[in-house]
Amino acid sequence: MPYAIIETGGKQLRVEPGRFYDIERLAVNEEDVVTIDRVLFIENDGDVSIGQPLVAGATVTGQVLRHLRGRKIIVYKMRPKKKTRKKQGHRQELTRLMIESIQLNGVVLASSEATSGESPVKTATASSVADTETTVEPVEAAVETSTLEATPVEVVE
Repeated sequence: MPYAIIETGGKQLRVEPGRFYDIERLAVNEEDVVTIDRVLFIENDGDVSIGQPLVAGATVTGQVLRHLRGRKIIVYKMRPKKKTRKKQGHRQELTRLMIESIQLNGVVLASSEATSGESPVKTATASSVADTETTVEPVEAAVETSTLEATPVEVVE
């Protein structure tokens, strides 16, 4: 499967078409299409394009699904023996981006429509399910019964 390494929000991500990623908040509306041109690396069926630092003519297109906030991170500062404590929380603003396509010099290398058409899940047919046989054994045959005789116990005082 082709993939690209992009840079956004000061971080580098390995992205594939048809998947969504949580990145730093982008100043766009939901359902907008975003084009990212800071592409560092592209791999397509063994063909590799490495940028120095960016791949010329490469773009990654994605659609903004929604804006959200990340998990809360607790920051706790304390000075021992000084009765100084400071507790703060932080939640990062994120944008969920669905990657639609990877392009190089205007040619679409991979798109989410091409990857979603493949179905790796095998479905069972009714005839293959009907061919299987199940056997049931009686419960009485499986359980052995044994008789235990009680032995008297002497109580010593």
